[in-house]
Amino acid sequence: MNSILRFAGTMALPLALLLPAGAQDAAKAKPEAGKEQGITREQADQILDELRQIRQLLERQLQQKPQGPPQPARAQIDLNGTEMLGSRDAPITVVEFTDYQCPFCQRFHVSVFGEMKKNFIDTGKVRFYSRDLPLDSIHPNAMRAAMSARCAAEQGQFWKLRDIMGANPDKLEMADLVGDAASLHMDAEAFKSCVESGKYREAVQSNVLEALKFGIGGTPSFVVGKSTPEGVEGEVVEGALPLSEFAKVFARVEAGK
Repeated sequence: MNSILRFAGTMALPLALLLPAGAQDAAKAKPEAGKEQGITREQADQILDELRQIRQLLERQLQQKPQGPPQPARAQIDLNGTEMLGSRDAPITVVEFTDYQCPFCQRFHVSVFGEMKKNFIDTGKVRFYSRDLPLDSIHPNAMRAAMSARCAAEQGQFWKLRDIMGANPDKLEMADLVGDAASLHMDAEAFKSCVESGKYREAVQSNVLEALKFGIGGTPSFVVGKSTPEGVEGEVVEGALPLSEFAKVFARVEAGK
């Protein structure tokens, strides 16, 4: 078999392609041809036998190659303690990983989220969770915004502040956020103190580490899948996709694919 591996490592593919299925019969029909080149009949038969085995090996390898597009990455997430929108009994779960200063996240928030809420979340088909992925190396206000959302949750205003920040990624300075808190009738001073204390920085960073564990490095990204008692088990979906694409993923989840 060593000789087979030697052929496979150097000339296996071209020889296998050039060798027709009836090559052995042709060689037997002209036994003198090998002798003219200094190859005995026995050596020629051995080479043909090895090439036949190489052909079979290559055919098996081709049959074993995966067909179709690559499968999406999968993730299983425990969502206890994460802000949720919709019915806890919804069969499908969407987990958003967002950066409030990201323009693509703004696109999803402005163009897609409202329709998703109306058609899927409010109807009990989907429950929606939001997690943080601030890309603070390029978005200096993203971490502050992520902590602000959590501070707003202390006063029951997580989703309303998320709506404001999601639509206005260019208005995330501390003064802007305090103004937003006041417009939502929050205790603006308590909110500001909470944000500036950095009390939720570690919690935000844990979301970042979790996203990286699943190979998520850009925003917006989502995990969409079957709802579980602890959270979700599903596939990673990346980008500010139109609602029609999310609907296709929802259909796959419902079909158990």
